[in-house]
Amino acid sequence: MAQNGKKFRAAATMVDREKRYPISEGFALLKKSVEARATKYDQTVDVAINLGVDPKHADQMVRGAVVLPHGTGATVRVAVFAKGERATEAGNAGADIVGAEDLQKRIEEGFLDFDTVIATPDMMGIVGRLGKVLGPRGLMPNPKVGTVTMDVAKAVRDAKGGKVDFRAEKAGIVHAKMGKSSFSQDKLEANFNALVDLVMKLKPATAKGVYLKGIAISTTMGPGIKLDTTEILARHR
Repeated sequence: MAQNGKKFRAAATMVDREKRYPISEGFALLKKSVEARATKYDQTVDVAINLGVDPKHADQMVRGAVVLPHGTGATVRVAVFAKGERATEAGNAGADIVGAEDLQKRIEEGFLDFDTVIATPDMMGIVGRLGKVLGPRGLMPNPKVGTVTMDVAKAVRDAKGGKVDFRAEKAGIVHAKMGKSSFSQDKLEANFNALVDLVMKLKPATAKGVYLKGIAISTTMGPGIKLDTTEILARHR
């Protein structure tokens, strides 16, 4: 533990907590901090986007999904509620488990060995009964993020290929995964830009004042690095 604390302090001393770094400089620093605090596993790279919205109001909720150009680096287990031809398509696309009433029963009995749930619209009556189980875990299928769809094959491929769902939390902050610390700086920046550009496009018409208040990136075990938003704002004027 003492060694881990020493490594964290070494990484933290690289970061000026008062500075907002240009995007490329910030990601270069993140890569250096990973090297300074080497771990036995591939850390996740996260982003926190502070937005000037109040998610308690439905018309200010920022929610969406993006397929990251270089994926998340994570293995995603996909469960699909479908029948007949759609069930076959889901299985062929790589879904880990496909079912209907049988899958509903398994989940009610405690089966939760999956990361994403996709459903065809006609299955939502069954899926709706699992709201108390799936809802709190953020697993409830939703047409707004493409997880309620007739094109289950595409939804499965997207989920497996690096699709990230996001939504503003109570404080108006969007937290999302952008990849792994082993990714090259170019790949992390490309994933970051894809995510942030979509968040900017989803600005609610009712949002008042400053929409993009701040952004910070970090690894699982590393210090937060604040980024300058000037470049992002210039792209979305």
